[in-house]
Amino acid sequence: MSGKLPRAIVFDVFGSVVDWRTSLIDELTAFGAERRIEANWVKLVDDWRGEYIPSLKKVYKGELPWMTLDDLHRASLETLVAGQGIEGLTEADLAYMTRGWHRLKPWPDSVAGLRRLKQGFIIAPLSNGNVSLLVDMAKGADLPWDLVLGCDLFGRYKPAPETYLGAARLLGLEPGEVMMAAAHNGDLKAAKALGLMTAFFARPTEYGPRQEYDLAPTGDWSYVASDIEDLARQLGV
Repeated sequence: MSGKLPRAIVFDVFGSVVDWRTSLIDELTAFGAERRIEANWVKLVDDWRGEYIPSLKKVYKGELPWMTLDDLHRASLETLVAGQGIEGLTEADLAYMTRGWHRLKPWPDSVAGLRRLKQGFIIAPLSNGNVSLLVDMAKGADLPWDLVLGCDLFGRYKPAPETYLGAARLLGLEPGEVMMAAAHNGDLKAAKALGLMTAFFARPTEYGPRQEYDLAPTGDWSYVASDIEDLARQLGV
């Protein structure tokens, strides 16, 4: 623990603030039952998230033009639906499924922890999600952000430096006055290299019962907490 306090805290969202896996599995299982569509929804959700990094890398490398995360999610979904032989889905169904990422539920500590942090700090998501996705999610999950920082504001995805430094610039702060908070060590490593403060809290079931990484901090982060409420306690709010 550094003892130094930031002026703003920006959060990774998927997996750090919201439980994407349980949210999507529950929603799609109910959706499939209602529409009488047979599928292995757990596999679809896990494979869908598995396409996340590869699709981002295609954008990084210029193999795909810049597009929002909504567009990447939709393209991945269409590929997976075809590959897994899921039949009977309409255009409206695919649109509804893609927007499931807008309706993710928070981890049990997230809303209370964020409300506490909001008392003493500027708080915002700094996510690879697009602004419209993050605004919808905030409304649905009652996430009390002061502003929303989606990567479509910068035209780049994390871990590009333009995202972390762009957040500080938009807030009118120096990088060292901003803390990146996440359940992912790689996100924090990129932020720290650019001078941001860092906070780690593990989400050991983000990827299900067999998660093998991000179970513990792997860097010298400014703060290490058990969850967002514990981070708020350590920061004195």
